[in-house]
Amino acid sequence: MTASGPDDRTRVPADAGPVSGAATVEAAPDRTGPPVDAARRPATPARRRRPRPDLLAASVYLAGALWVTARGWLDPGGRLLGSRPDDQGFNEWMLAYAAHAVSHLKNPFFTTLQNAPAGVNLMTNVGMPLPGLVLSPFTLLLGAPFSYLLLITLNLAGTGYAWYHVLSRHLVSSRAAAFAGGLFCAFAPALVSHSNGHPHITAQWLVPFILWRVVRLARDARPVRDGPVLGGLVVAQFFVSLEILFLTALGCLMMLLGYLIFRPRAALGRAPALLGGLAITGVLVGAAAAYPLWMQFAGPQHRVGHPGDPDAYALTVGSFVRYATESVAGGRTSALPWSPNTTEQSSFYGWSVVVLALAACWWLRRETVVRVLGVVAAVSAVLSIGTTWTWGSRRTGVPAPFALLSDLPIFDSVVVARFALITTAALGVLFAVTGDRLGRMRATDAGEARPAPRLAAVAALAALLPILPTPLEVRARAPVPDFVTSGAWRDHVAPGRTLVPVPVRGMTSLYWSSAAVAGFAVPEGYFLGPVSATDATGRWGVEPQPTAALLTAVSRGERDTAVGPADIAQARSDVRYWRADAVALPDRGPRGRDNLKIVLDALYGPGLRVDDVWLWDVRPFTR
Repeated sequence: MTASGPDDRTRVPADAGPVSGAATVEAAPDRTGPPVDAARRPATPARRRRPRPDLLAASVYLAGALWVTARGWLDPGGRLLGSRPDDQGFNEWMLAYAAHAVSHLKNPFFTTLQNAPAGVNLMTNVGMPLPGLVLSPFTLLLGAPFSYLLLITLNLAGTGYAWYHVLSRHLVSSRAAAFAGGLFCAFAPALVSHSNGHPHITAQWLVPFILWRVVRLARDARPVRDGPVLGGLVVAQFFVSLEILFLTALGCLMMLLGYLIFRPRAALGRAPALLGGLAITGVLVGAAAAYPLWMQFAGPQHRVGHPGDPDAYALTVGSFVRYATESVAGGRTSALPWSPNTTEQSSFYGWSVVVLALAACWWLRRETVVRVLGVVAAVSAVLSIGTTWTWGSRRTGVPAPFALLSDLPIFDSVVVARFALITTAALGVLFAVTGDRLGRMRATDAGEARPAPRLAAVAALAALLPILPTPLEVRARAPVPDFVTSGAWRDHVAPGRTLVPVPVRGMTSLYWSSAAVAGFAVPEGYFLGPVSATDATGRWGVEPQPTAALLTAVSRGERDTAVGPADIAQARSDVRYWRADAVALPDRGPRGRDNLKIVLDALYGPGLRVDDVWLWDVRPFTR
C-alpha cells in the first residue's frame, strides 16, 4: 500500500504544517519562496515514464544499506552481524518460527517451542509476523541467518526510499532535498545503531506513508475514502512492529498539538474530518488486531512493564552532541558513558548536526512546518532523557518530563532512549525542507548565481559528514551440530517434543532451534516474560531448572562431577517438566565437555554417539 501519486489536490504548500512529526495539515503562504504548487507542476506522462531519479535514489539507498551490513554478507551462516549477538539470535529464531508457523499452520502470536513447556508470548516480545511471513520462503530455503541479514539490509534501504518517495511527492519540490531527507532518516546513527540486532526498530518503511495519510485525512476532509487506507497501513505496521507504530502515533500526536499551538483556528476547523477518519481507522484496526492485542495485554505469558529502571535505558543530554560508535567521527568509546549500550544510540548527532538543525529552524522560523518540526524534535528528545535530568554523563535527582508518563500503560514498556527515533525523523524532514528552500533561492537580477545557497549547501554537507555510517562489526558464530542441521534429530525427537542442548543456555537452545526451523521445542531461551504465573511484572527469561543450573556450573568448573540420588531424581523430574525426548551434548565446543558427559551419564545412563553429538534418550523417564 502506498500514498497516492502526485496531483494538484494532494500537494502540500510550503508553510502547510509538519510531516512525520512533520505532516502538513493546512495550506499557507510561504514567506521564503513560492509555494510548492507554484514551484512544481503536476507530473506529465513523459515524466512518469522516466523514473530515473527514483531508481537512482533507490540504488544509492540499497548501496548504503549493503555498506552497513557488508561484513555479514561475506558469510551469513558463519558470522553474527553487529555488537548484540543475542538479539540477532532471538530475531533469527523469530523468523524461523514464523516460517514454521506458516508451513505448519501454528499460532503466530504464542508458542511453546521456546521456553518449553510454559511457552513465550510473541506479541510481548517484538514479534514480526508480517516480515516473518514474507521472508518464509527464504527462511525455509536458505535459513534464518540469511533472512535476518536480508531484513536488516532492506529495512535501511526501504526506510530511506519511503521517506524520499513521500517527501518528493508531497512536501518538497526538490528531489535532491527529498533524497537528503531520506538519507538522514535511514542512515542517521539511530537506525544504524539499531541495526545491531533490532530489525523491528529499523523496519520503518511504512511510517512516512502513515504520516502522510494522517495529513491527507485532515486536509481533504474525506474520511470515508481516506480512513480505510490509513487503517490498512496501520494494520500492516501493527504486524511489522508494534513499538514503531506506538512511536509513530506519538509523533503524530505531537505534530497535531504543535499545529494546534501555532495555527489553532485552522487546526480546530479540520478536527471533525480528522476525528471522523481516525474513528474509521480505529474500527478497522480494532477488528484486525483484536486477538493479538488480547494476547499482548492479557494472553498467556504476557508481561507488564519493562524489566529494570527505565533510566537504565535512557539517553543523556550530552548524547545529542556526541558521535555514535558506528559513525565515521566516532569509535568504540566515543558514545560511552552517554548511552545504555551500542544498540540504543538513538541520538548522537554531534555538535555539527545540532548546530545545523538550530540554524535551519532559525532561518525558516516563520514557516509553520518548521516550527512544528522543532517542537516535535525537542519534545521527543526530552522524553528520551528519562525520568531525571543529566548533567554531563551523570544523572541527577531533578525530575524530567518522562517521570509524568513512566507509570502509564504502554509507556512503562518503552525503552526510553527510543523516543529519540522521533527526533531523527523530524530532523530528516527539517533538512529536506531546508534543502528545498535553498534550492528555490533565485539568481540576482544581473543573472549571476547567488553564492549564499551554495555556501550553505557546502556547510550542511560538511556538518553531516561526521555522522556517515561505518560497516557494522561481525563475530564468529558458534557452529550448530550436524546432528541438527542435517535433520538427524527427527529420528530421536517427536514433533512438538523437546530436545535439550547442553549446557542448557538460552542462546544455545535458540541457535539449534533456528537451524531446525523451530522443528523441536527447547527449554529456556531469550525473551521477556512474567516473573511468575501470579506476577505479570516483566523480566528477562526464566529461572533455570535445577538440572540446568547444575550443568552450567559443571561447564564453568564451579562444581565437580559428583552427583547423588537427589540430583538424579531432580534431573529426571526436569526432563519430564521439559517434555523432553532427548538430551544432546556436542562432541566439540562446550567448555567442560568431558565433565559434562560424566555427569550426564550419571544422571540418565550411558549416552549414545550420534553424528557429532552425544545423545541421551530420556523417553523412558518422560513418557
